[in-house]
Amino acid sequence: MLLKQSQHRMVKLPAWRRRLLLIAVLLGFSGLFARGVYLQSLHKDFLQKKGDARYSRTMTLPAYRGKIVDRNDELLAISSPVESIWASPPDMEINAKQKQALVKLLGLKTKEFDKKVANTQREFVYIKRRISPDLAAQVMSLEIPGIFMQREYKRFYPAGDVAAHVVGFTGIDDNGQEGFELAKNAHLSGKSGSRRVIKDRKGRIVEDLEAVKVPQDGHDLVLSIDRRIQYLAFRELTKAIEKHKAKAGAAVVLDAKTGEVLAMVNLPTYNPNNPVNIKGKTRNRVITDMFEPGSTLKPMTAAAAMEFGDYKPETQIQTAPGYMAIGPAVIHDAHPHGILTVTEVIQKSSNVGSAKMALSLRKEALWSTFHQLGFGTPTHVGFPGEASGRLRNYKSWRPIEQATMSYGHGISLTLLQLARAYTVFANEGELKPVTLLKSNETPVGQQVFSAKVANDMKDMLELVVQPGGTALRAQVAGYRVAGKTGTAHKLGPTGYEKDKYVGSFVGMAPASNPKLIMAVMIDEPTSGEYYGGTVAAPVFSAVMADALRMLSVPQDAPNNNVVIPADVVDVKEVV
Repeated sequence: MLLKQSQHRMVKLPAWRRRLLLIAVLLGFSGLFARGVYLQSLHKDFLQKKGDARYSRTMTLPAYRGKIVDRNDELLAISSPVESIWASPPDMEINAKQKQALVKLLGLKTKEFDKKVANTQREFVYIKRRISPDLAAQVMSLEIPGIFMQREYKRFYPAGDVAAHVVGFTGIDDNGQEGFELAKNAHLSGKSGSRRVIKDRKGRIVEDLEAVKVPQDGHDLVLSIDRRIQYLAFRELTKAIEKHKAKAGAAVVLDAKTGEVLAMVNLPTYNPNNPVNIKGKTRNRVITDMFEPGSTLKPMTAAAAMEFGDYKPETQIQTAPGYMAIGPAVIHDAHPHGILTVTEVIQKSSNVGSAKMALSLRKEALWSTFHQLGFGTPTHVGFPGEASGRLRNYKSWRPIEQATMSYGHGISLTLLQLARAYTVFANEGELKPVTLLKSNETPVGQQVFSAKVANDMKDMLELVVQPGGTALRAQVAGYRVAGKTGTAHKLGPTGYEKDKYVGSFVGMAPASNPKLIMAVMIDEPTSGEYYGGTVAAPVFSAVMADALRMLSVPQDAPNNNVVIPADVVDVKEVV
C-alpha cells in the first residue's frame, strides 16, 4: 500500500519541477559543449603545449665538424661520434636499483645525480656528456623512463701539443676556443639539423611530426703547415728550451717562394685533447708577442742604405773606437773595430756601423723601408689575436732613436713579421705575403729593394754563418746558409732588464736559391748562454738539415762544408 502511494506521488510531480530539471541538464551539457569548443579551438595552444611537453620532442641533429689537415692531408683535427645522456625530470620514473646502476655506469655520485634532476620544472638536463656509444647503450638498456640519449661529436687532435697553438681546440659544445678552431669556426662547424617526433614514456619514437631538417656538415680546412717540419721544429725548440733553461721560445718556418707557413711552434705548450691547466700556455707567441729584434734588423738598415744612399757592399765605415756619442747617449759595439765595409758591418754585427748608415739617410726613407717590410702593421694571416708590432712615425724620431732603431732597438715586431721581412732577400727584393692556408699559386709580392741590393745582402748574410761571423752554429752540412743573429736586453716595466735577454736567429737555405726561411726566438735563457748565435742558431741548423733533405732540396755545397774552428768564441752582440 505504501509502495503504491509512493509511486503515485512520484508520478504526480509538478510540471514546473520537471521542466526545471530538464533545463538544468541542458544547461550542464551546454556548458560542457561550450567548454569543449573553447579548449579545442579558442584556447587550444595551452593544451597543445602541455601535450607536446609530455610527448613531443625536437631532436637536434648535430652537424659534422670539418676536418683540419696539413698540406699533405695529414690529420690535425677530426671529430668522432660520441653520445650524451640527458633526462626529462618530469617524465623520469626511476627506482633505487636503477639509480644505483645508472650512477655507477656514468661514474657519478648519487647526490650529484639527484641535484641534476631535482628541478621537475626543467624538461631537459644533461646527465653525462660525450661518452662512448658502448657505454651509452648500457645506460639505455636500463630502460628508465625519462632518460634519453643524444648523438654528439668529440674533437680529437692527432698531433697533440706539437700543433696546439696553430690548430687550437673546441669547447664542450664543439665551438672553437683557440687557434684556427676559433678563427674558422663558422667554416668548420656547419649548421645543425632537427627532427620533431612523438616519444612514448620510455623514450621510444612513435611518430615523426614533420619533415626532418637535414644537418649541413662543416667544411674541411687545409693548412699550409707540414706536419713533419712542424714536428722537427717542435723537437729542436724543446731541446733548446731545456738546455738553456729558457722561459719560453718560438719558431716559424716559411716557404721562401710562396710565403706559406710550414711550421709554427711555441713553448710552453698544452695538450688540446685535454685542455686543463692551460692558463698562459695558449698564446701563439709567433703571432701575438712583440719583442725587440736586435741585430736581426741590421740587414734591413744596410739594404736601405744601399738602396737610397751612397753605400755599396765594399763601402768603408769608420767604427773606431768602438762607440759613438749621439747627444748625451753613447752607442757601443760589443767588440771594438776599426774601418769596416758594409759587408763586415753585417758579418761582425757592428752597432756603430749600422747607426752611421741609418743617420746618413732621411728619416722618412728609413721609416718607409721598415713600413714596406710590414713592420707596424699586421700580416693579415687570419689568426686571432695577431699583434701589429710597434713602429713610431718618423716625424717624432730623435737622432738617437733613428740610430738605435737601425739595430733593432726601439722597434717591436712579432716573429712572423721578422721571418716575412727576410723573404725580400730570398726573392730579389720582393716581399711575399704570408699565409697559414695551403696555396697552389705563387703570390705576387711587393718590391721593396732592387734585385741587386737584395742579392748583395743575401751574400753578406752568407758570411755571417762562416768563420768571422756571429752564427757559425747555423751551418748545415751540404747546404749554403744565409742568416743573421740577434741578442737584445728585454724591456721591463722600468726600462731594459740587465740580466734578461732574447736570443734570436733568422736564416734561409739553400743560399744559392732559398727554399726555406726560419726564424727562432729564445726568451730569457738562464743557463749562462744567451747570444743568438749560441741559443737560437743551433735550432735553425738542426731543423734545416732534416727539412731540406725531407723535401728533397738539391744540395748546393759539399757535405764537408761545415767549418767551426775548435777555438771559436761566441761573438757578443748585445744591444
